[in-house]
Amino acid sequence: MANHKETNSYNSQVDEFTQALATAREMQQDWLKYGINYIHVYIEDADSDWLEAWREEEIFTSFILDKIKEFLVSDDAVAQRLRQHLGERSLFEIAVNLEESWQIPSKDERLTAVKHLLADSQTSEIEISDLADSLLQRLSEIL
Repeated sequence: MANHKETNSYNSQVDEFTQALATAREMQQDWLKYGINYIHVYIEDADSDWLEAWREEEIFTSFILDKIKEFLVSDDAVAQRLRQHLGERSLFEIAVNLEESWQIPSKDERLTAVKHLLADSQTSEIEISDLADSLLQRLSEIL
């Protein structure tokens, strides 16, 4: 049974790679066909300020990630509780996942994402829910 799952996983990876390769080849053909103007085939508003907006978004995301990392290593009671809960898990990985969760517009969906991030088999759902609520409240104060 395990061998069957490994084969399916391998086949899935090969299919994804094949699709990515086909897409890259198509882009290369479009580049050869249209020259530098091929970008207009792939980007609807290529002449707009999308690059500047993207840079601003990257700077903002980096700012949020830095604030979350600072919080995670701080003496804050919620941060200490979180570190104790996480044990050996990577704080950087948690910070990245929290930053991604923070981008979710719906508060309920954001809370659900953080609960999933904190979930483990040894902690009750009530404790996880309480920690997730406390964490999101503290992050809203910081960010």
